[in-house]
This record gives sequence, C-alpha cells and structure tokens, in this order.
Amino acid sequence: MNLDVLSALAPVVAILGVVGIGGWIFTTWLRIKNGYPLENSWGKAVYPKTSDEAMERVKLISQENAQLRAELGSVKDRLAVVERIVTDEGHRLSHEIEALRRPSN
Repeated sequence: MNLDVLSALAPVVAILGVVGIGGWIFTTWLRIKNGYPLENSWGKAVYPKTSDEAMERVKLISQENAQLRAELGSVKDRLAVVERIVTDEGHRLSHEIEALRRPSN
C-alpha cells in the first residue's frame, strides 16, 4: 500500500516542482525587467548590468522630474495667491484695486 500512495503522489510532486521553478523564473524575469535588484543565495543584492539605454532613460526621467518640480513650485505660488485673495477681507482687496486704478502723479 505504501508503494501505491507513493506512485499516486509522484505526479503531484513533479507538477508542484515544475510550477515552483516556473514561478521562480517568472519573478526573476519581472525583477530584471523592472530594474529591481536580484539576490544571490546569501541574500546579497546582485545588480544586473546597466546598459546605455537604461542610463539614458534615467537621465530623461531625472530631467522630467526636475521640470515637474519646477512646475509644482509655480502652482504652489499661484495657489498661495488664490488663497490670499479668497481669505482676504473684502474691503482691503477693494482698496488695493482702487489704488491700482488711480493714476500715479
């Protein structure tokens, strides 16, 4: 009977082994594709070699990041002005507008 159980479980164990190895290969491929570091058997990070294309992509992303930060700063400044206008007392704002309308002599 022990031999019957073993022969019945052998295909299941083989399938689980193949699925486990396939999953490991797939996750390693995803890590490489997305730029995550790989690990060796001791848990130390093993970085894949970077190509010129990857370095160029990093430069472009860094430039875009700098542009977006500058734009965000501009938007923050505009928002501060809008907040000041909205929360400002009405008479003070009207006095400033009238002062701007008057011709300076």
